[in-house]
Amino acid sequence: MGGSELRFLAPFRGEVLDVPPIWLMRQAGRYLPEYRATRAEAGDFLKLCYTPKLAAEVTLQPIRRYGFDAAILFSDILVVPDALGQAVRFVEGEGPRLDPIRSADGVSRLTLAGAVSKFDVVAETVQRLRQDLPHETALIGFCGAPWTVATYMVQGQGSSDQAEARLWAYRDPEGFEGLIDLLVAASIDYLDRQVKAGADCLQIFDTWAGSLPDDEFDRWVVKPTKTIREALRELHPDVPVIGFPRGAGATAVWYVSETGVNGIGCDTATPPFVMSEAFDEEDVVVQGNLDPLLLVAGGEKLDERVDEILDLMEGKRFIFNLGHGIVPQTPPENVGRLVERVRSKG
Repeated sequence: MGGSELRFLAPFRGEVLDVPPIWLMRQAGRYLPEYRATRAEAGDFLKLCYTPKLAAEVTLQPIRRYGFDAAILFSDILVVPDALGQAVRFVEGEGPRLDPIRSADGVSRLTLAGAVSKFDVVAETVQRLRQDLPHETALIGFCGAPWTVATYMVQGQGSSDQAEARLWAYRDPEGFEGLIDLLVAASIDYLDRQVKAGADCLQIFDTWAGSLPDDEFDRWVVKPTKTIREALRELHPDVPVIGFPRGAGATAVWYVSETGVNGIGCDTATPPFVMSEAFDEEDVVVQGNLDPLLLVAGGEKLDERVDEILDLMEGKRFIFNLGHGIVPQTPPENVGRLVERVRSKG
């Protein structure tokens, strides 16, 4: 099946389906025993990301189990700073650790030229997937948005308030912009390589977009994403791009209109009636927004919420997804229940 025929891409072609396509953020991950086995084989998380055979295997695992309409490349948003030359490591049970960069001098030591070899390893994973995925399954490539990636690079790890990046942006906006501009250039190159290797769609994850006030949101979230989107439209005009500005709230509609993304990922805090109505004036596909913890709880409450979302999104260009990624304690059988529920409503 060619990319233009893929069911997942139908909403981007303007089609409204009786049964929406479904995929889930972090659908490949620790909730699956087969993932844990592959992760143990790799030994190191970054090694897993940079070993195309294993990364492709992990990407395929949830497709084999659940038959999602799309697979998403297994990798990590911190591949980009790692490829640029910042030291990145993952500590078991604690998450990522990076050598913090908090000045223009630190940015000057990073280089896009050195990133190509690591980006090409990820592209090899995409090529493998393009060959091994079922013909009816779309392949989503991705990157982290410049703002979100920058917060990790500056903080040196994840944080609850992204304070160090926000402070740098306030105190030295020109210096911080140097980091953002580098990440924009790297993201364009990275996503371009993924599409050339076979990705049908792209998603830009801006997990920490909601930590910025409106004026800073425009400069550090909207404008960099718009630049990436415009570059990709020139390079690959037929490949849709989904934006996921988590926590954007009321500014999500503005984000869509300004960036030109083809799809908007809605987080858990976005009510379904907002998903159904707020984007009606925009030529955009809506995706989201089931609570990942409800997927852990399962049962009738899960069924009821799935039905509510589907009822409110009836007649819309919609892709069923979560409001954030699957959490590790999710029972695999609940994911199966979700997929069955969505597909039984047609």
